[in-house]
Amino acid sequence: MKIRLTFLLLLMGTAVFAQESNNGKKLWAKSILNEKAPELVVEKWISKQPDTKGKFVLIDFWATWCGPCRAYIPTLNDLQKKYADKIVIIGVSDEAAEKVEAFSNPKINYFEAIDTKGTVKDSLQVKGIPHAILIDPKGIVRWEGFPLLEGNQLTEEVIKGLLEKYKN
Repeated sequence: MKIRLTFLLLLMGTAVFAQESNNGKKLWAKSILNEKAPELVVEKWISKQPDTKGKFVLIDFWATWCGPCRAYIPTLNDLQKKYADKIVIIGVSDEAAEKVEAFSNPKINYFEAIDTKGTVKDSLQVKGIPHAILIDPKGIVRWEGFPLLEGNQLTEEVIKGLLEKYKN
């Protein structure tokens, strides 16, 4: 009986202290959840380069031609405006700078960069966009995936919960 009780307590403790999980969610990239995020390497900043120290960073891999990417831009704009003191949102495209600079519908109100070599995108083996990763202030990935995936959307409520859970 004592062994069973100890085992049960160990199982309960594991559940309570378990890290975030993708719970079988479909990913079109290599999972790096709960791991150190790769260094963000870009060729050129379209906007000014943001100060990310002490903040969450949401990196959104996108393209001007991508319908779902365009559909998610207003949500990212709203999140950047509402949580500007806690989060930095960066859109990274592997298209030419001229194409991204000319893009205006919808207007992007967060930080933008280009990486035509796809350095970080390739390191994450991203096969579908938009693909987003949310990195906590300690550099650990706390959310990853297609932000519009039915049942696993990256919504304001999800962001708010992660900001609270993993704040400094």
